Amino acid sequence: MVDWLDPLLLSRWQFGLTTIYHFLFVPLTIGMSLTVAIFQTAWVRTGHLKYLQLTHFFGKIFLINFAMGVVTGIVQEFQFGMNWSDYSRFVGDVFGAPLAFEGIVAFFLEATFIGLWIFGWDKLPRKLHLATIWLVVIGSTASAYFIIAANAFMQNPVAYQINEAKGRAELTSIGELLTNPIALAAFPHTIFACFMVSAGLIISVSAWHLSRNQHMETMRPALKLGLWMMIIAGIGTTLFGDQLSLAMVQAQPMKMAAAEALYHTATGYDASFSLFTLGTPDGVHELFSIRVPYLLSLLSTHSFDGTVEGINDLQAQYVQMYGPGDYTPIIWITYWSFRWMIALGILHIIVALVGLFVTRKGRLPKAKWVWKIAIWTFPLSLAAMIVGWIFTEMGRQPWIVFGLMKTEDGVSPGVTGLEVLISLVAFTLIYGILAVVEYKLIIKAAQKGPDDAPEIDPDSGKIAQQVTVY
Repeated sequence: MVDWLDPLLLSRWQFGLTTIYHFLFVPLTIGMSLTVAIFQTAWVRTGHLKYLQLTHFFGKIFLINFAMGVVTGIVQEFQFGMNWSDYSRFVGDVFGAPLAFEGIVAFFLEATFIGLWIFGWDKLPRKLHLATIWLVVIGSTASAYFIIAANAFMQNPVAYQINEAKGRAELTSIGELLTNPIALAAFPHTIFACFMVSAGLIISVSAWHLSRNQHMETMRPALKLGLWMMIIAGIGTTLFGDQLSLAMVQAQPMKMAAAEALYHTATGYDASFSLFTLGTPDGVHELFSIRVPYLLSLLSTHSFDGTVEGINDLQAQYVQMYGPGDYTPIIWITYWSFRWMIALGILHIIVALVGLFVTRKGRLPKAKWVWKIAIWTFPLSLAAMIVGWIFTEMGRQPWIVFGLMKTEDGVSPGVTGLEVLISLVAFTLIYGILAVVEYKLIIKAAQKGPDDAPEIDPDSGKIAQQVTVY
């Protein structure tokens, strides 16, 4: 029977929900910073005011999202100390190092130059002002790397030694920590996925206006950029996802086995990848399955004859290594989140390719269903990112730090279930209100469309208009 006041259960729900909510803003912030920088660069290089209008237009959406991301991200830091104090005490010396870099170096770089970008339109020379938004891109990308490096330690702990006297892990090499193989593989995969989310937003907003024959001069080039960006970012996400898969098999073979619901070790032809399966949770009875022979072996080892370890064999190994216990993640969550991540990613590349075809040579499709599909690109690209994160984190369970600390051992011992429940309800209500505010602000800005071209001082070349959030 489930104890609904169990501090561990409620702490996991709270951290999962707040992290997913915060994660709604992270990929869009990273991707939109690059998008805005590209549009502003196009304006500086060509002088065409349509690119300046697009810079202002998507800049507003970027700033709204950035502000909400900062607010929701602060909560994450507090939860480590409040709900997961045993975890923080045990690995804080290691886990905290990249987070410190993120706050002191990356975030301050990002925040400083985003301020200069917002208020520097009528004060800075054109090229110097352009440099500020590119420094924001660098800052947001660096911020992502440091956070991924911290998470990579949880997936594949490196650069530490256990201090038996103090009962905690201590950092031995910051260089080794920041070059964790999981971080090196996950970073480009994640960044390209963020660009897919940004491309999805551009496609959705452009399609909404073009379907109504509004802002044609600006939305046509925006749509084309979004479609090409989706294809390029989709290819990058796929290629680096393959590299992350190889690194994952080396660090956490159980995650790959769970992703396929592979209970028995398989080689070559038998190491097939199931596109769809119906069966019992224990893997004993398979009712129906559509499989591609050799594909799991190829994904896991880059060989058609490779061997992929099964859940049962890995469970037996982990019992010998770590003692009695169940070391299997929740199979159905891991299995389906992995497939939804892949399926949505492939779907977006196909939609972008079709979009380029139907809009070739300046054409615009007349069928309403085409535009409706395009408008759904953004929410589905965001959904792909979220299920990818769920797969990454849930596939690691029952470990909070793989091989070092179980999730149940990281929760704060002095926190009661009722206290966590009250804060969980409070955060849910507050985040619900913030979600409504965020949604209305972005929808209002997106539906309004680009403003008229601003006035430019012919002598200085500066903009007599600031980018503001209305």
